[in-house]
Amino acid sequence: MEFLEGMEFLGIPVINTRAVTELLLMFALNILVTAIIVGGLYYKKSKRRDYVYTFMLISTTVFLLMFALGKTKLEMGLALGMFAIFGIVRYRTDTVPIREMTYLFVIIGVSVLNGLDTRESLVQSLLTNFLFVLMVWIMVSMKFMNRTACKLVVYEKIKLITPEHREEMLEDIKARTGLDVVKIEIGHIDFLKDIAFVKVYYKSESTEVNTVDNITKVSQFNG
Repeated sequence: MEFLEGMEFLGIPVINTRAVTELLLMFALNILVTAIIVGGLYYKKSKRRDYVYTFMLISTTVFLLMFALGKTKLEMGLALGMFAIFGIVRYRTDTVPIREMTYLFVIIGVSVLNGLDTRESLVQSLLTNFLFVLMVWIMVSMKFMNRTACKLVVYEKIKLITPEHREEMLEDIKARTGLDVVKIEIGHIDFLKDIAFVKVYYKSESTEVNTVDNITKVSQFNG
């Protein structure tokens, strides 16, 4: 490619070997780190392939965009503004769970840092990405934290929802679900159908994310 160095087409250099090398190197690093976070840490627990697809493409899009615009010497305020725009990505059809939103912010953060031309050394870039992966791994692997999950239950024993029967209701839910229930919250009450929507919090030994509760929609619930 040496013969192409210095050549221009319509005033644009045909090739910049240093820039191309930097693009390929940082793109490979960004994809590797994203794959570790998404594939090795997120998917291992959630088993949700739809978000893996989304995270990987968002990471690629943000990185390439920031890398291209980084060459124009963006002001930091504009860069942060773009980060905020990407950060408020929402889906019209489904509400993104808080866990997935957190991963989305992490992926965007990694891609923005890798894409922006603010690196002082390769070691700095490697260390920054390592710290991202390390923190995600620590938070995912913490064994000392109590794992509390929640379910939305349609409860038909309407007479037990009163405060004076709360303990009896708690024991009834424990017996019928077999869960180690620690707390309940009563939401929407339908006296016509004699049902109440109850959010049940329980201790979970499972390390996987319960995706069924995430995709179950009860728009009437006001808990």
